[in-house]
Amino acid sequence: MGRLEGKVALITGAASGIGAATALRFAQEGAQIAGLDIQDLGEGDWAEAVQLAGDAPLHKLDVRDKAAVAAAVQQVEERFGRVDVLVNSAGVGGGGPVHLIDDGEWDRVMDINLKGTLYACQAALPGMLERKSGSIVNIASVEGIEGFEGGSAYNASKGAVILLTRNMAIDYGRQGIRVNAVCPGFIDTPLFRSTFELEALVAVKDKIRDAHQLGRFGQPTEIANGVLFLASDEASFVTGQALAVDGGYTAGHRFGVARLMGLE
Repeated sequence: MGRLEGKVALITGAASGIGAATALRFAQEGAQIAGLDIQDLGEGDWAEAVQLAGDAPLHKLDVRDKAAVAAAVQQVEERFGRVDVLVNSAGVGGGGPVHLIDDGEWDRVMDINLKGTLYACQAALPGMLERKSGSIVNIASVEGIEGFEGGSAYNASKGAVILLTRNMAIDYGRQGIRVNAVCPGFIDTPLFRSTFELEALVAVKDKIRDAHQLGRFGQPTEIANGVLFLASDEASFVTGQALAVDGGYTAGHRFGVARLMGLE
């Protein structure tokens, strides 16, 4: 039996990247899946997840549209009877130095990364409260734990997601609902690739890779494995946590001392 056998999971940002990888891992573990995404369904992990899960609707919407998110969650509940697991993976990058960022860019990042997470939780929580059972996993970032040059709006949004996660864990724990976050390092996703095509970042890509103690960028499936653990009953005593799945990015810094000890 799979670790999510009999569970219904709703995943935002499901069409690509971490969301699609999570959908596939969930389907492999027996979950019934549904997705929300502004993108059309593409090839890859989501398509494979659909093949495994069978009936796996993908609702095309913008997570900033509170009414559309609520309607989609209601449709999923009517179709499958409930939502046991909610994964908030929809997100965008963006930022810049504070004195240069305009209101439109700040609001875009905050509204998608933070409000989108809030709206999905607001829509899914009533059913979870009624059943006194549920698991919510929010995708944050290592940039919500520590700073990164020029990441003002993105970092602020992900830091807020972490604190929202912890507060929800406090509010809903006695109702049988667990809420956790996964904080990925730099992961090879379409968003990652488009970001590092920017001329200002091409030159620092290798330095950022080397800041991960494993010496490489992560893969979406490696994040999905962390999400799977937190969503499953194996994490039945885990709530309010921000799990860094980051190849050692937040472990500390390297200055070449290891070379003196014969370790590289």
